This record gives sequence, C-alpha cells and structure tokens, in this order.
Amino acid sequence: MDNTDNKIYWHIPGFCAFRLLNQLLMNMMKSYPEYFNEGYVIGSAYGTFPGAIWNGGRAVIGLTPKAQIQSILDIYNQRNIPVRFTWTNTLIGEKECYDTYCNLIMRLADNGLNQVLVNSPALEKYLRENYPSFKMISSTTKRITDRDRLIEEFGKDYFLVVLDYDLNHDEEVLRQIVDSGNAGRCEILVNEVCYPGCPKRKEHYEQQSRLQLEYDTVTTFPCPNIQTPRKFSECMDRPAFIKDTEIGSYIERGFRQFKIAGRGMPEEYLIESYLYFLVRPEYRELVKNRFETQLRDLRNRVAQGHAKRRV
Repeated sequence: MDNTDNKIYWHIPGFCAFRLLNQLLMNMMKSYPEYFNEGYVIGSAYGTFPGAIWNGGRAVIGLTPKAQIQSILDIYNQRNIPVRFTWTNTLIGEKECYDTYCNLIMRLADNGLNQVLVNSPALEKYLRENYPSFKMISSTTKRITDRDRLIEEFGKDYFLVVLDYDLNHDEEVLRQIVDSGNAGRCEILVNEVCYPGCPKRKEHYEQQSRLQLEYDTVTTFPCPNIQTPRKFSECMDRPAFIKDTEIGSYIERGFRQFKIAGRGMPEEYLIESYLYFLVRPEYRELVKNRFETQLRDLRNRVAQGHAKRRV
C-alpha cells in the first residue's frame, strides 16, 4: 500500500470466515470496476484463523489445518491484498507469545505483505523483534478517546492508527489529525454496530480476550446492546455511522483508510455493507443478485467436493 497514491483503501472483515464472499467481491472489483466507486480498492482483509489465542476483539474458537491456512492466505496475497491479523488480545503476556499455533500462522504469512493489529505491549514487542516484515497497526480496541493520547499514538511507529469510532464525527479531533499530517495514517471504522459511548466496551474486549485464551464458548457478557437488532439498517441510525454521502468530505481532508465492521455478524450484514459503501448506487441491486447467485453456486460446489472426498 502506497500512502502517496490517490486510492481509497477499504479494509474488509473475516478473511477466513467470509472468504467466499470476499473472493467474489475481489473478483468483481477486478472484472467490473465500473460497478464500484472510483479509486476504491481493498486495502486488506482482517480477522483471524479460529483458535489463535492472540486474537482479540471477539473470541473465535476452532482450528485451521496448516494447508488450509496457506490456501486462505493465498486467496488474498495472490491478488496482492494483505491479510491483517487481529492480534489484539489484551491479556497476552510473555508466556503466550511463544504459542506454537500463532507462530506457525505468522511464519506462513511472513512474506512482507501482511499486517498485524496490536494492543498487548508484550505481544507487540515480540512481533516487532521476531516478525519485522509485518506492518504494525494500532487497534481501535485500545479505546483511545483522549485527544492528546491519540496524537501521541500517531507519533509512534505504526503504519496506521484505527480511530475509536466514537470520534468519527468529532470535528476537533479530525482537525487535529489533519493538522498533524496524519490523516493518511488514520483508519476510520464506518459502520460499527456497537453501543455508542459504551462504558463497558473495554471490559467487553478483556472478557473476549479471556474467552479466547480459555477456549470458552459458553460464557456471555451483560452487554447493554444485547437486545438491539444487529442489522445494517439499525447500524445506519447510530451516531458513529458515516453515510456514503459523507465519505467524500473525509477524503477531501486527506483520510483514505476506511474499515468495514462485520466480524461476528451475519453474512447479510456484510453484503449490505459492501453494497452501500463500495458499489455505485445504480449497480447495487445487480451486484447483490450476483453475490447471492454466485455464493449459492460456490457453496454447492464446495459441498459436492466434500461429498466426493467422503466417497
């Protein structure tokens, strides 16, 4: 990614969980660029492989075999799109840095293209020392809402800093970022569905970190947002949401990095987000129909392949 060009970078979720949808999106953007807003490109696909204890933000339990890890990395890297690992578990200490599975993932992805979101100081130090080719990105899970601390964060050795979504429309903060020359290094989360100004957000991140470390699939969290429908239409009413008609005003000020939320959300939420933010309005219905048809065909082929292997 070249910070001197005029492209607008969009960072998409679920490089593993939503890989079929993301494949279709990447292929369509290449084959039918006229469907999409001019200058928009995929800057990275973020997320985790299931079961990686370094993962944060939300717990993802499971295991991905080595060959499949490589195959999924290739889906993005062969298109010159970075995979960005959400290594933001807030509870990682020195001991957990030596986890065999997470280090295997890093070795397989160590090609100079891929990226890492960080939060834990111990893990960040370990990654910088052992995997220096990865671009380091300061995560929104740090919950930095103090203006002075935010500007200090830009002064550190990070490729990008992801803005806390509660600051998306804070004009004074945005002006400070621009005036400090860091608009191009600021990544803005455009469609967060979580509760605005949530007093329990940091506590929730810590709880999810603990669940990931303990492979806990049962424990719940008393979230104030738990009864709210997790739909894109509902998300559009949230104070932090950035409308498609507003994106241009951010771009004019030098912001060129935008993040689409969607980890842990239904696939329909992600499709609607892609259509709304990336696709020209006159092509949204066409692209939606193609997504639905091609996803169905892809899943049928995958299912047939599994059936043949069982035979």
